[in-house]
Amino acid sequence: MWSSDKWKDYELIDCSRGERLERWGDQILIRPDPQVIWDTQRRDIRWRQADARYERSGSGGGAWDKRDVPQSWQIGYGELTFNVKPMNFKHTGIFPEQAVNWDWAMRKIRSAGRSVSVLNLFAYTGAATAACLAAGASVCHVDAAKGMVAWARENAAASRVADRSVRWIVDDCAKFVEREIRRGRKYDAIIMDPPSYGRGPGGEVWKLEADLFPFVRLCAGVLSDRPLFVMINSYTTGLSASTIGYVAETAFAGRGGRAESQELGLPVTATGLVLPCGSTCRMEFDGPAAGA
Repeated sequence: MWSSDKWKDYELIDCSRGERLERWGDQILIRPDPQVIWDTQRRDIRWRQADARYERSGSGGGAWDKRDVPQSWQIGYGELTFNVKPMNFKHTGIFPEQAVNWDWAMRKIRSAGRSVSVLNLFAYTGAATAACLAAGASVCHVDAAKGMVAWARENAAASRVADRSVRWIVDDCAKFVEREIRRGRKYDAIIMDPPSYGRGPGGEVWKLEADLFPFVRLCAGVLSDRPLFVMINSYTTGLSASTIGYVAETAFAGRGGRAESQELGLPVTATGLVLPCGSTCRMEFDGPAAGA
C-alpha cells in the first residue's frame, strides 16, 4: 500500500462505526466512510467536540452539522497550499490520500531532465495540477464542472503556481481527448481520476466499469513519443488495483511501459494502522522511448 504519511496540516485521528475523525488544519471534522466497518471504542474527546459532522440522510444524501467552521480555509502540504471547503456529499475538495501520488509525480517530472507536458483529466480541484506545475511541468487541466475548475484556479493561486504554463478547460474529458487527437496534440504524462459515475456538461453519461478501458485506450492517442508516466486513480470498490493495472498495460501495450498498482492509504493516529482509500496505477516509461 502507498501511504500518505507526510502530512502536517491533515490528520486521520481515528475511524470507527462508519465514520472518520479528521483534523484539517485547526478544524476537526467527522465524515462518513463506508469502508470503516469496525465498531471500536471512541476514546478521543474530539469525537464529541468536532467542529462539523456530515450526517447522512435516510432518504439519500446528507448535510453538514456545523458549529463555527469557516466557509473555507487553507491547509499546506510541502510547498503546496489548498483551499478546503466543506461541500455537498461529505467532500472537502481535497483527497489527502493522493499526497503520495503528488510526491511521486513531482519526483518524476523533476528527474526527467527535460520539459514535460501533463494532461490532467477529471482534474477536480487541481491538487495534482498544482503539484505538477510546482515541479516545472506545463499542464492542461480538464474537468466537466465549471465550479471545480474555478476552485482549481484558486488552489493554483494559493500554491503560487497560477502564473505557470497551464490551460484550464471545462469540457467532457472524452470529447476533449478526441479533439486533441484530431489536432495532433501530445502529452508526456497523463493523470486521470475518473468518477464511478458522472455526467458531462452536455449530459454525457459516464460509468467507470463500462467506460474506463475505452477511455484509457483513447488516451493512448495523445501520449507523446517520449512518454514519462500515466497515472490512473479509482475509488470504485468493485475494481481492484490489479484490474486498473491490467487496463493500463493493455491500453498502452507496445509503448515500453511498466505498470505498478497499489491501494492508497492514510495512517490512523489512534491505531497505528493504515486505512485503505482507493487505488492507483502508475505506469512508467523509462528507456529510450521515454527519452532517458
